[in-house]
Amino acid sequence: MKRLVILGAGCAGTMVANKLRKRLDANEWSITVIDRDDKHIYQPGLLFIPFGVYTAKDVVRSRREFFSKGIEFMEAEITGLDPAKNMVSTSKGDVSYDKVIVATGVSLAYDDIDGLPEAKFKNAFDFYTLEGATKLAEALRKFEGGKLVLDIAEMPFKCPVAPLEFIYLADWYFHERGIRDKVEIRLVTPLPGAFTKPKATEFFTKLAKEKNLKITPNFDLAAVDGKAKKITAGNGATEDFDLLVVIPPNVGGQYLVKSNVAMNEVGYVQTDKHTLKSAKFADMFVLGDGTDLPTSKAGSVAHFSAEVLVENFMREIHGQPVRPDFDGHANCFIETGFDKAALIDFNYAQEPLPGKFPLPGIGPFSLLAETKVNHWGKLMFKWIYWNKLITGEEMPIDHNMLYAGKVRD
Repeated sequence: MKRLVILGAGCAGTMVANKLRKRLDANEWSITVIDRDDKHIYQPGLLFIPFGVYTAKDVVRSRREFFSKGIEFMEAEITGLDPAKNMVSTSKGDVSYDKVIVATGVSLAYDDIDGLPEAKFKNAFDFYTLEGATKLAEALRKFEGGKLVLDIAEMPFKCPVAPLEFIYLADWYFHERGIRDKVEIRLVTPLPGAFTKPKATEFFTKLAKEKNLKITPNFDLAAVDGKAKKITAGNGATEDFDLLVVIPPNVGGQYLVKSNVAMNEVGYVQTDKHTLKSAKFADMFVLGDGTDLPTSKAGSVAHFSAEVLVENFMREIHGQPVRPDFDGHANCFIETGFDKAALIDFNYAQEPLPGKFPLPGIGPFSLLAETKVNHWGKLMFKWIYWNKLITGEEMPIDHNMLYAGKVRD
């Protein structure tokens, strides 16, 4: 019996485990998934918790609930990975493998920013963790006016549209509370603009101006002073705040750093951007936010790249060469407040363009446009996520980006 070990039971790890269980002969291959706890968090839902749209019970379920029959779930801390010996070290002992898929994602490194640990959950919060989103909800309820700053510490980070969604929703939220005129909302970013792609940046910047949202570009966060309510960039520039929402540096699993599997101390794993094979280790594939793929760290990327990974895994174990089929496809709904949302669809080569999705000319979703249909698509995705996506069922969207239906200059 050969053994596949999957490190990480989040979106990427759960999805690929279920897809491969359907494809692999149960008499020839066992599948073991390892993660530190039994809490599966619907990460897109964390954005809604600070604004009272969701609560913790809406976004947390048992990991075990979603694994197909024939998948072993091992609840343990991963402490090491030795590709030379095909061995994973955990808090419950060593686990050998014939093939391994690394899907342990990223975490927030509060300690990497001077002063941020001291300000954490006092007047500096995140919404990328369940605890952070829940505590931020309480802080927003008590906020009666002043300067709300959302700061992105550095690139890359997972779900890069989420900061934009947050400031758009904050605009809506304070309008609903009747105190919008008492709140200044500012996005502080290391990017030269609102987003990484020119056409999308133009669209999101225009939307921000319409909502009276301010943007401070080219700001690389170096320090947070919670007592003085001030953030400082590496070049000495500063921004004051009354309430800080921060996206700390995102780092990969530190067991990957200690095991010399990751490319550097940040913890990302060098990954062939078209095949999802490890760039260094023969029996390893890599999936999800912990890769160094030059595209968004987003659930859609995990989904589309998983399709290619599964096919390449099956090709490899049957002695066939892997295929360079992943094109970097990503798409994201972006909540813009007042029951509307936008949508972007892009890949390695093509930036987001206007048009219709997924059916060319029909939609029902509109690209680079605010619509109520897009908003309902975003909310509907939670049901699709729990019931279709991570259970490994086939989805009616091609893993490669389609150019039909998009409007080019």
